[in-house]
Amino acid sequence: MENEQMDKNVFLLTGGCGYFGFRLACALHKRGARITLFDTVPPRQELPEDMMFMQGDICEYEQVEKAVFGVDCVFHIASYGMSGREQLNRHLIEAVNVQGTKNILRACVENGVSRLVYTSTFNVVFGGQVIENGDESLPYLPLHLHPDHYSRTKSLAEMAVLQANGAALFGSPGVLRTCALRPAGIYGPGEQRHLPRIVSYIERGIFRFVYGSPSSLVEFVHVDNLVSAHMLAAEALTSEKQHRSAGQAYFISDGRPVNNFEFFRPLVEGLGYPFPKLRLPISIIYLFAFLTEMIHHLIGPFYNFQPLLTRTEVYKTGVTHYFSMAKAKAELGYEPQEHNLDEVVQWYKSRGHGKRLHGSGFRRLILNFLFVSAFTAVVLSFLPVAGSW
Repeated sequence: MENEQMDKNVFLLTGGCGYFGFRLACALHKRGARITLFDTVPPRQELPEDMMFMQGDICEYEQVEKAVFGVDCVFHIASYGMSGREQLNRHLIEAVNVQGTKNILRACVENGVSRLVYTSTFNVVFGGQVIENGDESLPYLPLHLHPDHYSRTKSLAEMAVLQANGAALFGSPGVLRTCALRPAGIYGPGEQRHLPRIVSYIERGIFRFVYGSPSSLVEFVHVDNLVSAHMLAAEALTSEKQHRSAGQAYFISDGRPVNNFEFFRPLVEGLGYPFPKLRLPISIIYLFAFLTEMIHHLIGPFYNFQPLLTRTEVYKTGVTHYFSMAKAKAELGYEPQEHNLDEVVQWYKSRGHGKRLHGSGFRRLILNFLFVSAFTAVVLSFLPVAGSW
């Protein structure tokens, strides 16, 4: 499937110790490629003897330059601020996503690295508006319309990456070839960003309702499909493939739009919990997310407060947006394989998760009642009082 020359290449993966980065590294390693993981934290897993880890920060140019020396291709995966309270740390988001990307591009040019694949996001074109079967001809969402700083900075970073395509390399007759992949939400066994938070809400009894229209559709991408897309994109930057992906962006998903909450139904029920029957208007949840963000800004400096939801997460989970895979299939040869959440359920069950029948049921019921009551009281306090119109 992927280029047989790949086993002779040296790859650098920024953010390589994260869930997706490490999965990609292992896939490349199996093909005989030489791998360096560049990250701020060491990998959780034991590395093969010939896979290198270099601890560093993409915000520090000297560290980046040292990491890219002698590399054939960079997979720039590192980012910050995707979800939860991270979304509210504007300074670090800007430093990592914008300045960090500029450092990577500069180091590639100055050290003769000829290929770079950037892991972007759907969010560069999506800001809460309905998108049905969108394609790469969609314009970037105007920067001032992004509902969160992460999406805005990822958009700026992708623009910089694609604009750098064709930049002359120092001390070399070649040029830098770049492309960007825009993945949907990633899932798979062992995913460490979204699924643990969802399972925590399920087990703590917080997941008591869904929201938005049952006909709203979003997309997800299994980690192995995303790995395949990145390997194909790197291959398509080579002369053997006529540099066909150079300067291009591609939407990447499983290609099966689904209601966000229905997607997670097998996980909820597979762990032994009832799926919520209560459905709330998305406007109410958006207001709730706004209030929790305000609370975070007020008490965040003194207390490590995790918002239940942010406004961006409400849009991403409750508003229809899905995209065509036609360009990725035609130009990269991308063919997503079919996956489901069964392996995720088994992964959690093997680690002791799942509903336990014991005497805490009444206590959980009381806690759930108190949570819903408090939530309702907060929301009602912001609604107009009868006769105030």
